[in-house]
Amino acid sequence: MFEKVLIANRGEIALRVIRACREIGLKTVAVYSEADRDALHVRFADEDICIGEALPGKSYLDTKQIIAAAEITNAGAIHPGYGFLAENADFAEICQSCDITFIGPTPEQIRQLGDKVMAKDMMKKAGVPTIPGSEGSVPTFQEAAEMAHEIGYPVILKAVVGGGGKGMRACRDDAELERGFHVAASEAGNAFGNPDLYLEKLIVNPHHVEIQLMGDKHGNYFHFGERDCSLQRRHQKLLEETPSPLMTDQLREEMGRAAVDGARQVGYHGAGTMEFLVTDDLKYYFMEMNTRIQVEHPVTEEAYEVDLVVDQIRVAMGEKLMYRQEDIKPKWATIECRINAEDVEKDFRPTPGTITGLHVPDGPGVRVDRAVYTSYVIPPYYDSMIAKLIVRARTRDLAIRKMKNALDEFIIEGVPTTIEFHKEILRHPDFISGNYDIDFLETRFRDTARDARPVVTLKRSAEETKDEPVTTLADEETQ
Repeated sequence: MFEKVLIANRGEIALRVIRACREIGLKTVAVYSEADRDALHVRFADEDICIGEALPGKSYLDTKQIIAAAEITNAGAIHPGYGFLAENADFAEICQSCDITFIGPTPEQIRQLGDKVMAKDMMKKAGVPTIPGSEGSVPTFQEAAEMAHEIGYPVILKAVVGGGGKGMRACRDDAELERGFHVAASEAGNAFGNPDLYLEKLIVNPHHVEIQLMGDKHGNYFHFGERDCSLQRRHQKLLEETPSPLMTDQLREEMGRAAVDGARQVGYHGAGTMEFLVTDDLKYYFMEMNTRIQVEHPVTEEAYEVDLVVDQIRVAMGEKLMYRQEDIKPKWATIECRINAEDVEKDFRPTPGTITGLHVPDGPGVRVDRAVYTSYVIPPYYDSMIAKLIVRARTRDLAIRKMKNALDEFIIEGVPTTIEFHKEILRHPDFISGNYDIDFLETRFRDTARDARPVVTLKRSAEETKDEPVTTLADEETQ
């Protein structure tokens, strides 16, 4: 169907796609901004083309430049990676109109599942458990208050479109709801061009568990178990693992079946992730679906010994997935730590700069997805994640031990990183016992290894946070 793929992205995910394409004999085209001229994805692609200035809006988000690059290089397909244009229905539609294969779902599926109200309605039709709340958007504070009284406080306001925690406010009474409604609507309008909000019951201290899906164009759907993504800071995932400490075989089967039913409802094809909130008593509720490959996809790849990116490309080529659901079982306990160029002691402030020294851990069961090298200059224009460290072992305890050792071997000099912060997480008794939820880092995390003082001020005062959501979840792959 196509012989050459243009990767409309940068960093480690661009390299990941290049490797997958090589495995199945496809040529690759790298696009890059002026700031990424010396990036590794540029070096290792078969062809490369500069598409603009450093700022994303003038390069990686410039659809005209990307389409032009595909036409100039005769690329028959575009892989968007994650972030940037990965869930942009208009871009997928432009690809379609230019007879370029968009490696992902259809524009209509992206629109349906990107609209959280519409997605929730479709999941209800598929029999997937959803959080009690408004049937659609709530256009006024008065309507929001009526719904809040009906389902009971606490509630949460969410933007109909978008993610990243923007346009989201937790409210415990009418006063908070009135203030939060106007702030959230304004924030959603500024961030996404759409101020519409909907309202849901706030699930207190839930776990964030997502199901990896894959569907082909022949009506076949499979799930590859769960990833626990509850370790988050300000709605950004920091560490993921599978199996989830919360999971049972029965719950995995139920949630997997529900996720597949939801994907089948929209005729979904390609890689996707169904995200759920799960309570301590193992009740689960649909939150949203991400219509792309996730940052944390290596967790599933290592645990299940599959190549999700290769499968994603094969599906786009019209091939049939050759799995049997009963054979898809986790073989390993897997953990991923996101390594960010951030100063933890300064409220995780991004720290672009030059890497003056680098040593990457290796050995059996250790994987590092990265696009940095010694003397690499981390630009200030993009996401601060510079690597992903993934380990696998026979048991969770062994995986934790292996991750500790791998982090000890991971040396990055020249810029502060989150490596030491991950070590603190792995030492915490609540993490070791699996006793954590999405509020863990904001409320209970302490540096137990040294003097029990907070590693960093993760929980701010009530006055500072009065207009911020207390418990929310959102996409982190915003680049």
